[in-house]
Amino acid sequence: MKKLFLIIGAPGSGKTTDASIIAQNNDTIVHYSTGDMLREEVASGSTLGQEIESYISKGALVPLDIIVNTIVTAINNAPVNTVLIDGYPRSTEQMTAFDALVAKEENIELASVIEVRVSEQVARERILGRRAEAAPGQERSDDSEEVFNDRMKIYTDPLTEIQAFYTQKNLLKVISGERTLEEVVADMEAFIKNNM
Repeated sequence: MKKLFLIIGAPGSGKTTDASIIAQNNDTIVHYSTGDMLREEVASGSTLGQEIESYISKGALVPLDIIVNTIVTAINNAPVNTVLIDGYPRSTEQMTAFDALVAKEENIELASVIEVRVSEQVARERILGRRAEAAPGQERSDDSEEVFNDRMKIYTDPLTEIQAFYTQKNLLKVISGERTLEEVVADMEAFIKNNM
């Protein structure tokens, strides 16, 4: 039985970093981001991968059912039984589609949805602060104020519904991301280990 932990959080919340450190520290835990999974599927040369590539190459959004199927395939093929996925779900559509599919999968149990919570101000300072630290000409394309506002809106718009959905299922765990990286990782890691 695969135990799945979904990790959500605002841009700059540190969710990807937290999850990758936990996976590096534990042989029994693997971490994926949705982007990684899609890229791996494309690299595998599978029929699904070719279909994903056909959307990505046109700059089109990969359809929801394909993303959900890719995630489920990755979980089923994971080398260990505890899987962390960050940055998913990003919309109520993704959430309900995923929930319906996982309900049919006998091998996958959604153990928890962990929200790494930071205020918009902290997220903004972290993301735009990255820009200030970058050498001239090395700014990340997503580090402008305008792009940050767009990404934040995409994250916060469905958030209340996502929180309510998983709270009702008793699956939402909120961890404060406004502490040192070590504290956040220790907190998240302890919670995951207790629920593996």
